[in-house]
Amino acid sequence: MTPLLIAVIVLALVFDFLNGIHDSSNVVATMISSRALSPRLALGMTALANFFGPFIFGVAVAETIGHEIVVAETINIQVLLAALVSAILWNLLTWHLGFPSSSSHALIGGFIGAVVMGVGWQAIQLNGLEVHV
Repeated sequence: MTPLLIAVIVLALVFDFLNGIHDSSNVVATMISSRALSPRLALGMTALANFFGPFIFGVAVAETIGHEIVVAETINIQVLLAALVSAILWNLLTWHLGFPSSSSHALIGGFIGAVVMGVGWQAIQLNGLEVHV
């Protein structure tokens, strides 16, 4: 394995960990504050649901990010590194400042920024960024 690939794997794990920190409190707050579940049980159930969710419900969000936001051929190791680093920094900044934010949106923004800087605006698929109601 190349050092860049190892860096991507490490950064993906760091991003996933921070995503859990960032979002899990929102998921379990009602269960814990209403005393319906203990904190340990609520977090355990959340962890299991997050792990099994893609196997049960699919990976539509990942498919959208990978195929409908940027041209897939423009994603390389450098784009992955830049997207992960920017999403991690954004998550840390918003967490520190107490601003609500979405880790998924931070990652999408990181991908868009990295692809625009590497290839240009022509690699962005604007249809994938539209909200379909």
